[in-house]
Amino acid sequence: QVQLVESGGGLVQAGGSLRLSCAGSGRTFSSYVMGWFRQAPGKERQFVAATRWSDGNTYYADSVKGRFTISGDNAKNTVYLQMNSLKPEDTAVYYCAASQRVYYSGPYYRPQGYDYWGQGTQVTVSS
Repeated sequence: QVQLVESGGGLVQAGGSLRLSCAGSGRTFSSYVMGWFRQAPGKERQFVAATRWSDGNTYYADSVKGRFTISGDNAKNTVYLQMNSLKPEDTAVYYCAASQRVYYSGPYYRPQGYDYWGQGTQVTVSS
Protein backbone atom coordinates (compact mmCIF):
# COMPACT_ATOMS: atom_id res chain seq x y z
CA GLN A 1 0.00 0.00 0.00
CA VAL A 2 1.33 3.36 -1.04
CA GLN A 3 1.72 5.95 1.70
CA LEU A 4 2.79 9.56 1.32
CA VAL A 5 3.62 11.60 4.40
CA GLU A 6 4.25 15.32 4.17
CA SER A 7 6.14 17.42 6.67
CA GLY A 8 7.75 20.83 6.92
CA GLY A 9 4.82 23.20 6.88
CA GLY A 10 4.49 26.10 9.27
CA LEU A 11 4.12 29.83 9.72
CA VAL A 12 6.56 32.15 7.99
CA GLN A 13 6.73 35.83 7.19
CA ALA A 14 6.45 37.09 3.64
CA GLY A 15 9.79 36.80 1.88
CA GLY A 16 10.79 33.81 3.97
CA SER A 17 11.44 30.19 3.02
CA LEU A 18 10.17 26.73 3.89
CA ARG A 19 11.06 23.26 2.67
CA LEU A 20 8.36 20.64 2.47
CA SER A 21 9.14 16.93 2.41
CA CYS A 22 7.09 14.03 1.14
CA ALA A 23 8.23 10.57 2.17
CA GLY A 24 6.85 7.76 0.06
CA SER A 25 6.58 4.09 0.97
CA GLY A 26 4.93 0.95 -0.28
CA ARG A 27 6.53 0.69 -3.69
CA THR A 28 9.29 1.92 -5.97
CA PHE A 29 8.39 5.24 -7.56
CA SER A 30 10.70 5.02 -10.58
CA SER A 31 7.77 5.11 -13.03
CA TYR A 32 5.75 7.70 -11.19
CA VAL A 33 5.18 11.41 -11.34
CA MET A 34 5.34 13.05 -7.93
CA GLY A 35 3.40 16.24 -7.60
CA TRP A 36 2.73 19.03 -5.14
CA PHE A 37 -0.68 20.67 -5.02
CA ARG A 38 -2.17 23.24 -2.69
CA GLN A 39 -5.64 24.19 -1.58
CA ALA A 40 -6.66 27.42 0.08
CA PRO A 41 -9.98 27.73 1.95
CA GLY A 42 -12.90 27.98 -0.45
CA LYS A 43 -10.72 27.32 -3.50
CA GLU A 44 -10.05 24.35 -5.73
CA ARG A 45 -6.96 22.24 -5.41
CA GLN A 46 -4.22 23.86 -7.49
CA PHE A 47 -1.15 22.42 -9.18
CA VAL A 48 2.18 23.69 -7.82
CA ALA A 49 4.98 21.49 -9.16
CA ALA A 50 5.75 17.97 -10.34
CA THR A 51 8.71 15.78 -11.16
CA ARG A 52 9.32 12.47 -12.89
CA TRP A 53 11.46 10.14 -10.81
CA SER A 54 13.00 8.47 -13.85
CA ASP A 55 14.49 11.47 -15.61
CA GLY A 56 14.16 14.30 -13.11
CA ASN A 57 12.08 16.46 -15.43
CA THR A 58 10.28 19.17 -13.51
CA TYR A 59 7.15 21.21 -14.12
CA TYR A 60 5.92 24.31 -12.33
CA ALA A 61 2.86 26.47 -12.13
CA ASP A 62 3.52 29.95 -13.47
CA SER A 63 2.73 31.43 -10.07
CA VAL A 64 5.68 29.68 -8.41
CA LYS A 65 8.28 29.58 -11.19
CA GLY A 66 11.57 31.04 -10.04
CA ARG A 67 10.56 30.80 -6.38
CA PHE A 68 9.84 27.11 -5.75
CA THR A 69 12.03 24.12 -6.58
CA ILE A 70 10.94 20.48 -6.60
CA SER A 71 13.56 17.78 -6.17
CA GLY A 72 13.78 14.14 -5.25
CA ASP A 73 16.05 11.81 -3.32
CA ASN A 74 15.66 8.35 -4.81
CA ALA A 75 17.56 6.66 -2.01
CA LYS A 76 15.13 8.05 0.55
CA ASN A 77 12.00 7.84 -1.63
CA THR A 78 11.43 11.46 -0.70
CA VAL A 79 10.37 14.49 -2.72
CA TYR A 80 11.04 18.02 -1.56
CA LEU A 81 9.52 21.38 -2.32
CA GLN A 82 11.84 24.27 -1.53
CA MET A 83 9.77 27.42 -1.30
CA ASN A 84 11.56 30.78 -1.35
CA SER A 85 10.30 34.37 -1.48
CA LEU A 86 7.00 33.26 -0.01
CA LYS A 87 3.97 35.48 -0.41
CA PRO A 88 0.72 35.65 1.58
CA GLU A 89 -1.10 34.20 -1.44
CA ASP A 90 0.98 31.02 -1.06
CA THR A 91 -0.96 30.28 2.13
CA ALA A 92 -2.70 26.92 1.74
CA VAL A 93 -2.64 23.27 2.71
CA TYR A 94 0.03 21.63 0.57
CA TYR A 95 -0.47 18.06 -0.60
CA CYS A 96 1.96 15.56 -2.08
CA ALA A 97 0.62 13.19 -4.71
CA ALA A 98 1.85 10.30 -6.85
CA SER A 99 0.63 8.82 -10.09
CA GLN A 100 1.76 6.19 -12.53
CA ARG A 101 -1.02 7.08 -14.97
CA VAL A 102 0.26 10.64 -15.24
CA TYR A 103 3.79 9.33 -15.81
CA TYR A 104 2.65 7.50 -18.96
CA SER A 105 -0.11 9.71 -20.28
CA GLY A 106 -0.21 13.00 -18.37
CA PRO A 107 -1.23 15.72 -17.84
CA TYR A 108 0.77 16.40 -14.72
CA TYR A 109 -1.21 19.47 -13.64
CA ARG A 110 -4.63 17.82 -13.15
CA PRO A 111 -5.21 16.57 -9.60
CA GLN A 112 -7.73 14.05 -10.93
CA GLY A 113 -4.90 12.12 -12.52
CA TYR A 114 -3.17 11.35 -9.24
CA ASP A 115 -3.94 8.13 -7.41
CA TYR A 116 -2.18 8.60 -4.08
CA TRP A 117 -2.27 11.59 -1.74
CA GLY A 118 -0.69 12.60 1.51
CA GLN A 119 -2.61 14.08 4.41
CA GLY A 120 -1.44 17.64 3.71
CA THR A 121 0.64 20.16 5.59
CA GLN A 122 -0.39 23.73 6.37
CA VAL A 123 1.70 26.61 5.08
CA THR A 124 0.81 30.08 6.35
CA VAL A 125 2.59 33.19 5.10
CA SER A 126 1.99 36.35 7.08
CA SER A 127 2.28 39.81 5.56
